[in-house]
Amino acid sequence: MSNLKSTIEGLAREFATSIISALRAASIDELTDVSGLGRRGGRGARPAVAEVAGRKRGRGGRLGRRSPADIAQVVDEIVALLEKSPEGLRAEQIREALACQAKELPRPLGDALAAGRISKSGQKRATTYFAGAKGEAGAGKRRARGRRKRAA
Repeated sequence: MSNLKSTIEGLAREFATSIISALRAASIDELTDVSGLGRRGGRGARPAVAEVAGRKRGRGGRLGRRSPADIAQVVDEIVALLEKSPEGLRAEQIREALACQAKELPRPLGDALAAGRISKSGQKRATTYFAGAKGEAGAGKRRARGRRKRAA
């Protein structure tokens, strides 16, 4: 029995050594291709917004979890798009230009607004987004709903 055990351990050690030497000899591009996380469009490129949108999981078409880097990239794309449109764009127009789903936009738009990279004017479907601080005055300030102060 110990002979079998030592034979298996020797083979496992030899296998592990072979794998490690193969990994050390491989290039980064080969490793990313084998892992399925291959780069698209050259060095450092990330998947297009539409490709991220295609990743679904679970029932109801829920999107897969996006990394902070993916969300930051979408924010950069939104800001770049709005800089080209000084008259501003609505969310539907942004979605069409970036070829993404409606469910993908609220988080990047909220992050961009919070960071002050974009501003907005209007409400609900009439909301127009602008690059920088061109929207309504005090876009980040909201009035509390509920009780109003009474004049004394």
